[in-house]
Amino acid sequence: MTTVTKIFHSCFLVETDDAMLVFDYWRDPDGVLHNRLSATAKTVYFFVSHFHEDHYNPGILSWPQGKSPVAPRLMLSYDTVKRRRIQAALPTAVLRPGTAYEDELLRVVPFRSTDVGVSTAVVVKRDDTRLFHAGDLNNWYFPSPEPRLKVSPREMEALFLSILRDIRKEFPRFDHVMFPVDPRLGDEMHRGPRQWQAMIATAHFHPMHQWESGMPF
Repeated sequence: MTTVTKIFHSCFLVETDDAMLVFDYWRDPDGVLHNRLSATAKTVYFFVSHFHEDHYNPGILSWPQGKSPVAPRLMLSYDTVKRRRIQAALPTAVLRPGTAYEDELLRVVPFRSTDVGVSTAVVVKRDDTRLFHAGDLNNWYFPSPEPRLKVSPREMEALFLSILRDIRKEFPRFDHVMFPVDPRLGDEMHRGPRQWQAMIATAHFHPMHQWESGMPF
């Protein structure tokens, strides 16, 4: 059985029969993540989709082993390793689009993003549960010009739909999808999520990237 718990912003804890998967840990305001990981003997994985500070906390690099017989496994995007100057030998895997990772528990397939880093599909081998964490993959279709974006809304949408087609070729369905529903997009905040659900069968959709603390990103 697989359960999904939202921790904060874009961080989720996914628990399977054999593992605890942590996606894009930034903050743990209620201590839920620390309590759950310190009590488990399961294998712990930390996934980081990209280097932005609201998706990466350097504390994962020295996270205590706890009751697990093995140290936490670090699945870091290529840009996180480079921009955060992480020692090359430290990550379990460096995630790049087109380069899959596989071990005894998981198969991990990174895809492109419409921002930096990667979006990530994960298959739990025991029961074929299929997970997807978007990172900053979204149709960033801002209702007014956004200076930091280097493409027009039309170009952004074309890129987003192209990535979705790439994902659908390999994964036409997912059991759990963690995806941005970003209030900064105003009336367009549901545009990307609706396009995703129209193209890829999704059993459970988990909104993220919402800054519950009200921080002005």
